[in-house]
Amino acid sequence: MDFSDQIKQFSKRAGMIKDTLLTEESTKTALIMPFFSLLGYDIFNPTEFVPEFTADFGIKKGEKVDYAIMKDGKPIILVECKGVNDSLTKHDAQLFRYFSVTESRFAILTNGLVYKFFTDLEQSNKMDDTPFLEINIQDISDNQIQELKKFSKDAFDIDTIFNTASELKYSSLIKAQLNIQLNNPTDDFVRFIINSFYQGMKTQNVIEKFRPIVKKSFQQFISDFMNEKLKSILNNNDAEQEYTDDTSKDSETDTVDSDEICNITTTEEELEAFNLIRSLLSEVMDSNDITIKDVERYCGILYKNNTRKWICRLFFNGNKKSIVIPDENKYGVRHYIDSIVDINNYKNELQNSAKKYVEQPSVK
Repeated sequence: MDFSDQIKQFSKRAGMIKDTLLTEESTKTALIMPFFSLLGYDIFNPTEFVPEFTADFGIKKGEKVDYAIMKDGKPIILVECKGVNDSLTKHDAQLFRYFSVTESRFAILTNGLVYKFFTDLEQSNKMDDTPFLEINIQDISDNQIQELKKFSKDAFDIDTIFNTASELKYSSLIKAQLNIQLNNPTDDFVRFIINSFYQGMKTQNVIEKFRPIVKKSFQQFISDFMNEKLKSILNNNDAEQEYTDDTSKDSETDTVDSDEICNITTTEEELEAFNLIRSLLSEVMDSNDITIKDVERYCGILYKNNTRKWICRLFFNGNKKSIVIPDENKYGVRHYIDSIVDINNYKNELQNSAKKYVEQPSVK
């Protein structure tokens, strides 16, 4: 059973037992501790998962965090727990104090069902007011499962998580704002939309006149966009089926048609994978030399934007994600992955693929 299936199974169990949990302690025992066990932490090892971790704050001594996850004798994640029926709206300040007096870069506030993840994006060693990730275990998306997997013991890497935390935080806030405008466009939003074509005064009467039109148009745009996206996915699935293992051809003779690039949108997952790959390859080449080019069938990671010098290809549009990496004989080898984090498992293959372009003189 893979990580995604384990989380979904845990979600079902949480739904069945949540109403029987009447105290914070029962929530810890039945939901929170099993949750971190699912992430691979040994919850019964006091050197790895420390209950009642002391976090003295100024003159206040004996302040304790419910749990601290440790690595090399230092806390890496602080966990503040509340009862399953707690709304988690009044405890950020308490966790804020704990965060500022420890070496931990991440903090989690949870009631066993909702998990709020915090870090210090705005100011070093000062916990942000807003979580960069919030998940509800009973309503968790596949993308959130992949983000959660980054916090598992085997995948945990401070730099990787921190590099994506900013994007997660602000993309979440942007989507929330777009959702507001989609359902109830504000005066400023209506004014912004009509500004380029309506030359008259944007009085309140004009704003009220255009508000329902803007709302309807925005919703229609989203509907049309989703329909086009579905068509694209179906077409890409067909293309990938045809492509399957013909990636074994010599990479030096492989080219990309410029026509394929038209109307292609690079997804957040592809960009996240690109950033991770750049990080993995920074040891063997200049990160600025690593570029991305999206085509209809796949997303290519290239050396200096040269389509003949591809480092790997990402196939994320099908039912199963995969990454294709050329071996020493320049034959593409496909590796199936469950999440972006799994790309870490192919660090050596990616570095070997990249090295041949750095070590060999360029061919004119």
